[in-house]
Amino acid sequence: MRPPPSDRPAPLLATAVLALSSALLLALVAGEWPPLVAMDEDIADATHRWAVADHGTTQVLRVLADWVWDPLTMRLLCAVVAVWLVWRHSAWWTALWLALTCALGTVAQQSLKAAVGRTRPVWPDPVDSAHYAAFPSGHTMTATVVCGLLLWLLHRCGTRRAIWRTALAAAGVSVVGVGLTRVWLGVHWPSDVLGGWLLGALVVALAVLAYEWERDGRGHPHP
Repeated sequence: MRPPPSDRPAPLLATAVLALSSALLLALVAGEWPPLVAMDEDIADATHRWAVADHGTTQVLRVLADWVWDPLTMRLLCAVVAVWLVWRHSAWWTALWLALTCALGTVAQQSLKAAVGRTRPVWPDPVDSAHYAAFPSGHTMTATVVCGLLLWLLHRCGTRRAIWRTALAAAGVSVVGVGLTRVWLGVHWPSDVLGGWLLGALVVALAVLAYEWERDGRGHPHP
C-alpha cells in the first residue's frame, strides 16, 4: 500500500539534514578548520592519557573494538540476516537490498578515506593501531549502517515490544560504544567518529528511501 503523502516529508527532511550535516563536517575536516582541529586534539590528548593510565579498561575496549564491534563482525552479521531472509522468508529483494547497502556503505567509506587522506593521531606510547586514513571512522560508520538497517527491518516487520527494546538497546550501545572506543584507543579524532555516525545514518536514510520508492513503484510491498 502506498503511504499517504503526509508520511513522506519527514524521511526526506531527515535525509536532507543528515546530508547537509555530513557535507559541512566533511568540509571542515578537509579544510582543517582550526577550532575543530584544536577541539579534536584536546579531547584526544585527554582520552589518551586515561587509556595509558587505565590499562584494564583499555584492554576491555580493545577486545570490544577488535572483535565484537569490528567491521568484519558487523558485515558477517549483515550476511547472516540476509541469508536468513532468503531461507526463511524467500525475501530475495530485501536480502539483496541489505547486502548491497552494506557493500555500498563500505565503498563510500573507503572512498572518503582516500579522498580526505586525514592522518590518524600519533602517540609516543600508543595503546592500539589501525590502518588506512582517519576520516571517517570505519568501525563507527559500519556499525551505524548495519545496526540502522537491521533496526529498520525489525520495525518494519512489527516485532514484539520486548524484542524491539532489546534490539534498540543493543544497537544503541554498539553504535555509541564503538565510536567512543576509537577515541579512547587513540586511533581516531573525535570528528572522525562524528563523521562515521553522520555518514552511516545518511547511508541508512538513503537506503530506506530507495527501498520504499522501489516498493511503491511496483505497487505492492516486498516480501
